[in-house]
Amino acid sequence: MGVVLPRLDREEVEDHLEELARLTETAGGSVVDRLVQERHSLDAAYFVGRGKAEEIAAHARGHRADLVVFDDDLSPAQVRNLEKTIQTKIIDRSGLILDIFARRARSREARTQVELAQLKYLLPRLTRRWTHLSRQEGGIGVRGIGETQIELDRRMIRRRIARLEVELARIERGRTNRRTGRRGVVKGALVGYTNSGKTTLLNALTRADAFVEDRLFATLDPLVRRLELKSARHVLLIDTVGFIRKLPHHLVASFRSTLEETSESDFLVHVVDIGHPKYEEQMAVTQQVLAGLGMDSKPAVLVFNKIDTVTQPGILDRARRLHPDALFLSAARSDGLEPLTDRLDELVRQDLVERHIRLKSADSTSITRVYMRAQVLDARYHDGYVDITFRASRASALALDRMAEPSGPEGAWRAEETGA
Repeated sequence: MGVVLPRLDREEVEDHLEELARLTETAGGSVVDRLVQERHSLDAAYFVGRGKAEEIAAHARGHRADLVVFDDDLSPAQVRNLEKTIQTKIIDRSGLILDIFARRARSREARTQVELAQLKYLLPRLTRRWTHLSRQEGGIGVRGIGETQIELDRRMIRRRIARLEVELARIERGRTNRRTGRRGVVKGALVGYTNSGKTTLLNALTRADAFVEDRLFATLDPLVRRLELKSARHVLLIDTVGFIRKLPHHLVASFRSTLEETSESDFLVHVVDIGHPKYEEQMAVTQQVLAGLGMDSKPAVLVFNKIDTVTQPGILDRARRLHPDALFLSAARSDGLEPLTDRLDELVRQDLVERHIRLKSADSTSITRVYMRAQVLDARYHDGYVDITFRASRASALALDRMAEPSGPEGAWRAEETGA
């Protein structure tokens, strides 16, 4: 069920419903009907108005449907009123996405994140789940039992949310420790709209065997794979959950630690499914999410994927004209990968430097910091000092240079660049 408001056009809403249908199928449902209503404003009680709700009820009965999915978020009161009128389960886009994430989550971290998001989504929607008790208005021993049970349930959920947040913080510390071991290595994050082919591209570039499926949100847990470049250097490519329009904010908050893998990358590879009729809108959604995460200023390589699915040459010509620096490839066919690896090699050469610094061997704090922020190539101890040769991004190298021991009568820093 979609609604056309004055700021939207029907074609856009129809496209949103097409995506909602794919989400429903990903969740295991079968779509039997779609309805669209044009309104000047949303109805506070029924979202679509009581008359439209009754029409939806007739369609649901005619198709023997057991679920009605709305493309926009519904308030608890709207869900309660709609379920009472339509006499079937009601769910909105956020609830549907959460259901998919619950099905897809495999790792302990992903399951914890999804459960936390689900409970935060459920908490304000508890009232309708106890209507069979709240209808008991009188009688000894039952007066007020409905509201009492709701409060008990809310208290249980709040306690569970607190425990999950503690558990997630513990998992995040473990993830931070794993990231520490990768410092000093250039990292690139594959970002883009869900089902744009990021995991397929990761497999094609790194010869990995990560799970791939032509469904939305096939990947939830971050994948990190090593890519060897022609210059004998390597980068770590990170693939994580794809973006989607109207992504629930509580889901973004719960997946904060997963998205930190992307935020700590040195550059981005923005993967776009150019075969999708609304690929430009999907690009805009990705840019909005990146901006919200403070990642829109990172160096980025724009990659138009799935060129083998484009049937109209004018689409490719237009994209090349509007984005002259973009790369065009088909990850599924491994076509056009070499220009991408060449571009990544160029990025690494520009950003990665090798340095040599001298530290006091007793300064364990500074030595540890070098190992945390850089890839140590050589370390030699002598006469109370340690000479360290390391490789790091220019920003990290500059920060580490400030720790070097002064040398010479002018007290110049004992730090030098040994070549990229």
